[in-house]
Amino acid sequence: MADTFRPIGISLTSRLRYSVPNSVTGLSLLFGLASIVTTQFGELEFAAWLIVWCGLLDTMDGVAARVLNATSSFGAEFDSMADVISFGVAPAVLVLNAGVQVGGIEYDTGQFWVLLLAAGVFSLAGAMRLARFNIATDKPPTGWFSGVPITACGGGVLASLVLVLIHHQEVAASMPLHLYLPMLLFVLSILMLSRIWFPKATVRDSKLINAFQVVNIILIFYCGVTRTFPEYLLGIAIVLTVGGIISGRIARQRRESAE
Repeated sequence: MADTFRPIGISLTSRLRYSVPNSVTGLSLLFGLASIVTTQFGELEFAAWLIVWCGLLDTMDGVAARVLNATSSFGAEFDSMADVISFGVAPAVLVLNAGVQVGGIEYDTGQFWVLLLAAGVFSLAGAMRLARFNIATDKPPTGWFSGVPITACGGGVLASLVLVLIHHQEVAASMPLHLYLPMLLFVLSILMLSRIWFPKATVRDSKLINAFQVVNIILIFYCGVTRTFPEYLLGIAIVLTVGGIISGRIARQRRESAE
């Protein structure tokens, strides 16, 4: 009788363990949908913070999966599905509406259609990058992405940029956002689809880099939870994106030289 019930107990325990990271991923997807709805009601600031929170949840579900040893093919596919919504579609819709409300772009104009096209390209590029990530066989070494991740582009750069534009509307008014916003979306799309090596947030040999990562994650969580200092979020997003591209280029050159 004991042998009969033992597999059931193990199965239930396993399901509960796997449900933790998957539940966090599901919450991230729902926050992404909430951001899209909130954007359409004109609440751009709250919509942007929802995307930032999606980034925090994306970090938490990865940590939970590793700590609980609950990684799975389903979890990887589910995470990609959530990322398409939270860091692809939601930021694209947010930037499109920010161009109208903050940038003064009018509907049914050439500027609006260019921005709409750029938003569509960004969403499509993000989806293609995630699909490639799950099936790629020529992946870079452990600790590196191939292409800039959608989380960095949508959750890091775009969401924090909109927050800064909202908090500093005098700066936004002085900028030709009808040019800058679509250009940024196109550039980020190219970076996502590129084969650039981009570092993952993981333990490195350098204690200084590890300390920087820990401090930075703590500060990002503080800004996200308290909904303060979007300037820091934008600044660190730009630094990490540019620095990650440069470090990836150096690492690839060293790898090719060694081979």
